[in-house]
Amino acid sequence: MKQSNKTIGIAAHVDAGKTTFSEQLLYHTKSIKQRGRVDHKDSFLDTHAIEKERGITVFADQGTFSYNGSTYYLIDTPGHVDTPGHVDFSPEMERSIQVMDYAIVILSAVEGVEGHTETVWQLLQKHRVPVFFFINKIDRVGADPERVINDIKHNLTPNVFDITSELLDGSLSEELIEFIAEKDEELLDAFMEGKNDQAYWRAAMQKLIQGNQLFPCASGSALQDMGIKEFLEKVDLLTETRYSKEEAFSGRVYKIRHDENGMRITFIKALSGTLQVRDEVAYEKNGELYEEKITQIRAYNGSTFKNVNEGSAGELFAVTGLSSASIGDGLGTLKESRSYELLPTLKSKVVFEPSVHPKEGIKLFRLLDAEDPSLHVTWEERTQELHIHVMGAIQLEVLEKLIKERFNINVQFEEPEILYKESIQNTVMGYGHFEPLKHYAEVHLKIEAAERNNGITFENACHADDLSVGYQNLVRQHIFEKPHHGLLTGSPITDIKVTLCTGRAHNKHTSGGDFREATYRALRQGLEKAKNIVLEPYYDFKIKVDIDQMGRVLADVQSAHGRFDSPVTTENKAIITGKVPVATFMTYGSTLASFTHGKGAMSLLFGGYERCHNEEKVIERIRYNKEADPEYSSSSVFCAKGQGYTVPWKEAEEKMHCL
Repeated sequence: MKQSNKTIGIAAHVDAGKTTFSEQLLYHTKSIKQRGRVDHKDSFLDTHAIEKERGITVFADQGTFSYNGSTYYLIDTPGHVDTPGHVDFSPEMERSIQVMDYAIVILSAVEGVEGHTETVWQLLQKHRVPVFFFINKIDRVGADPERVINDIKHNLTPNVFDITSELLDGSLSEELIEFIAEKDEELLDAFMEGKNDQAYWRAAMQKLIQGNQLFPCASGSALQDMGIKEFLEKVDLLTETRYSKEEAFSGRVYKIRHDENGMRITFIKALSGTLQVRDEVAYEKNGELYEEKITQIRAYNGSTFKNVNEGSAGELFAVTGLSSASIGDGLGTLKESRSYELLPTLKSKVVFEPSVHPKEGIKLFRLLDAEDPSLHVTWEERTQELHIHVMGAIQLEVLEKLIKERFNINVQFEEPEILYKESIQNTVMGYGHFEPLKHYAEVHLKIEAAERNNGITFENACHADDLSVGYQNLVRQHIFEKPHHGLLTGSPITDIKVTLCTGRAHNKHTSGGDFREATYRALRQGLEKAKNIVLEPYYDFKIKVDIDQMGRVLADVQSAHGRFDSPVTTENKAIITGKVPVATFMTYGSTLASFTHGKGAMSLLFGGYERCHNEEKVIERIRYNKEADPEYSSSSVFCAKGQGYTVPWKEAEEKMHCL
């Protein structure tokens, strides 16, 4: 019997029975003694008070069980809540998806494919995670597993096959073998030749599942414990992982938590080798190499853990001793970090109660920021305000309760606002010179408009004869060290290519910070000459309604300044896809639920940034004063007669020393 470690994620639309299903798996494999239920507030994986109170999964927690010689790590992912297409907990879900070997997507036999099911599916496909479907709640009135399978075929993938009555003794029916054979020429030849070796076809099926070419599906009832054990047997038979303990250690950070004493707990998926207590682990952070000693290794099951001496390839475990590794970072021989695409589109101001000192409040939020990097906690010095980035209003409710529960302080959040960005439409040169007495740095930057949603890229065209490599690297560092304010709204500048053309330092007078000043001024001076534009976040949406409701949806999308593709109609349903500003569509879920009487389905995914639909109104509302931003100046500082003097950006170019 081949032993292996397998990480299986459970994902679903809210109320499809995901947590109940997970409890059954843990119970049948003797990992827990009794089955809990979300509605009874006693489920094993929903351990946080907030989850018990709301009856939803907010955090991606894990259970562990053994079956047939393999160790399974079960991740119960957050579901969406309250309204169709809600996107509140997607970053937490995306982070958990990245460590899954396989996923089980639970669907209700009554509701079928719902809005969040599609969001989950798109994320799983993006990260190339093989998927099994389980159609739950077949005991309910109106349950129709066959209709749900057709729903999957129409909305998710045609490559789904019902295995409920398959593989009962490990063998495959001729119908399933034929379905497998259609996926590959070599398999088709074997089928045509009448090859009837069951082990051959099982191995072929396993390979197709791993390659996202075949998606098995079964049905049952988690609540009534129907079909769960049989499904687990089939999942075990059809899944395989290959992790090598012999290679050097590599792993990826997928979660950060802090215990009641504030100790940082780093959760790792080991991808190769083994890691032992007192081993040193290397990782890179902002170009700096860290080597830190592991002081403890914890094997978690739900909220409890036991200390172990080592963690091996394919396992999920937590360690103490890593001070700065972030979610997505590679450890050991794995150098690259993962970035996440589901980014918040809103920001909110944190309001502390009077008894809380802002510095103490910032400290607590820094802990939360490590645990959820998408919060992007920022202290704005000029306004003395703390801001966080969020996906939606429900996330703020959850955060309020979490902060009260963990730190026993009351916070409130102001109404979330859209996170705008800025870019340019042309190519300009930016010049920055910083030369107060006994300081010296000059920087020349070419700033070009870049492709949308590509962020900032940097190119170095500066010769080492003009500026040493060390100073050139400093300029690059200052471009990327933080988001830079645009001129129209003070929002972060993005989608530009910055090229360092030349620069100059002084043998004696150039000191720390001079190149930061010159770089910021060059960037700002270039923006002053550019055609600046405001960008806003957009959703990629998919809406499914009855055909007679299609006109209403199309009109709503148009009035929300969105655009749509040609609608697709199947039987009596219409499927509409397109792009729409977050600002005009973030509450559309309630509207859709209202006029479709809860039967309309909508999935929303962050679709990147595009030109703002109401740019002038946004600029007017924000009232950013570019002249009064203490962090930035577009003017340059020169020195004459032993004294520094300021030159406005319009006149600075002709005074530059490198021209």
